[in-house]
Amino acid sequence: AGAAKMAALGGGGTRWRRAWLPALQLLRRGSKAVTRHWKAMHFQRQKLLAVTEYLPPRPAVPPRCLPRPATEGREEDGLARLLRRRAEEALRGSRMLAVCQYNSMADEDMVTLRHFLRKHDIHVKFVLNEVIRPVLAESKYRNLLPLFVCQNILLVSPETRAREMLRVLKGVPQVNLLGACIDDTILSRQGVENFARLPPLEVSQGQTVAALSLLSSQTSSLLQQGPAQLTALLDEHIRRLWEKAGPAEPPPGQSTGNQ
Repeated sequence: AGAAKMAALGGGGTRWRRAWLPALQLLRRGSKAVTRHWKAMHFQRQKLLAVTEYLPPRPAVPPRCLPRPATEGREEDGLARLLRRRAEEALRGSRMLAVCQYNSMADEDMVTLRHFLRKHDIHVKFVLNEVIRPVLAESKYRNLLPLFVCQNILLVSPETRAREMLRVLKGVPQVNLLGACIDDTILSRQGVENFARLPPLEVSQGQTVAALSLLSSQTSSLLQQGPAQLTALLDEHIRRLWEKAGPAEPPPGQSTGNQ
């Protein structure tokens, strides 16, 4: 009985060992040799790649210099029409138009600037380049178009208030004068400063009239100097002749003192 039991256990143990496999098996394998290391490219190959590199052709005209595509068939915005109409009215009724570069400043400083300029009948106009450029292109101010590049403001006035405008802008470094058009004459910043040094129009007109009157008076005196001198010489000659002859009556043209 004992031998049969051992035989039965021995046979079952063999079948159990044959069918059972562990859940985790550790297998040790040899690592592969690293045969590809980084190697610097040969100098000749670098030169060949640099020479044969594809360079796309450069355009004849830079893209920023090309005109913008025309927006044909696009209906203009109502706000744009309103702003354009206001810009046209401001340009039409002003004798002085100054273009200034505007840098950001506090709202209180901007209100103060408007106040001091309005005291001299100078008004500040904020404009968009997209709105003002078409208006200027169709007006007599078309030569001012190169000044409208960045954020700009316009200072317009029905009178030529260049001296007052420069005095106010001198204390506001955020607003830089670029150029102006005064009485249909385009001036640079230096030209505006030279114009501001000129005397008022009434004084200039008075000086011109005085200069012209002086020239005419000098011409009249020069023309009358010859006949007056000739008359004086003839009178002296007649007087000497009468003195030699000893007349009883005074020569003609001389009073006797009894009148």
